[in-house]
Amino acid sequence: MKKIIDNDENITEKAVVFCPLEKNEDKNYQFAEIERLCFSAGLDVVKIFSQNIDAFNRRTIMGKGKLDEIKAFLMENPCDMLVVDYQLTGAQLRNLSEALGVKVLDRILLIIDIFALNAKSSEGKIEVKLAQNRYLLTRLSSLQGSFGRFGGKGAGMRGPGETKLELDRRKLEKEIITLSNEIEKIKASRKQNRVLREKNGIKSVVLGGYTNAGKSSIFNLLTKDNIYADDKLFATLDTTTRRMFVGDGDSCLLTDTVGFISKLPHELVESFSATLEEVKSANLILHVVDISDEFYQKNIDITNKILDDLGATKNRIVILNKCDLLNKPIEIKENQILFSVKKKINLEKLKELIRKSLQN
Repeated sequence: MKKIIDNDENITEKAVVFCPLEKNEDKNYQFAEIERLCFSAGLDVVKIFSQNIDAFNRRTIMGKGKLDEIKAFLMENPCDMLVVDYQLTGAQLRNLSEALGVKVLDRILLIIDIFALNAKSSEGKIEVKLAQNRYLLTRLSSLQGSFGRFGGKGAGMRGPGETKLELDRRKLEKEIITLSNEIEKIKASRKQNRVLREKNGIKSVVLGGYTNAGKSSIFNLLTKDNIYADDKLFATLDTTTRRMFVGDGDSCLLTDTVGFISKLPHELVESFSATLEEVKSANLILHVVDISDEFYQKNIDITNKILDDLGATKNRIVILNKCDLLNKPIEIKENQILFSVKKKINLEKLKELIRKSLQN
């Protein structure tokens, strides 16, 4: 198979961020999340701008005063790009880029770019390339040539990047069909494996949760494996399945999957449908939560909504990870368990909970 994505780049660029604040939006949560996304993409956030917007400006999404403010800041503090924490049209991306003289990324392209950095398997690379192509297809005419002024490297350019902008619509659509067919083959293969598992009475457990909650670290602890884990959003992208023993001679298959995030782009949901099928078909969901995160309850709510929207089983155990970092008591609900990978707190208790949950 030809090489799809080159992940060897490790470029740090300076960026300013613009956060459009909608009604009832948690400003602090939004700022923290977008800054972590930028960090995971190798961006150094110099400043975050925000604006309460009732009716977005169709041309640039922000008001003229805010645009002038950002432009003046960039003149005094040169940066490589503007990141907008919102889904932009191709015309809006182009208009902002022309007005500010820098590369512009919206929330979707930023997340896709992080996925492009972390995709290691052939399946992951196919899924990322499909997401990139779908993103570009709806913006092709507006973006044609606009990124080229800023070179072909760095955030927003990884994977197919600028080369995709040089393709005509027909060729892009043809490639999307080819990639979609590849995804369907993967889904068919996984479905066959699930049928065999069910026939042999093998239960499936999936780790799910907000990205960077510690899913991969828990996976390694429970399966005695050593898959890659890092303190970044979407550090682990590829799906991995291993056998896990839960006591009394019982075992199951444990799968680590891509993490979730608020406002998950539909391009990624569609492109990663094969991966998300594993979540939908699981007998048990281990919902991992970073309990040391000040926004942990919001992360729980976001994950629950995504799991419900996917039609995942209600048979869930909420693992309140990193409990060793807690400095005050919290309320533990019926389906929750305090846990620590680092200190192996409640490891055997978790295995027992998993075994009992699979028997129900």
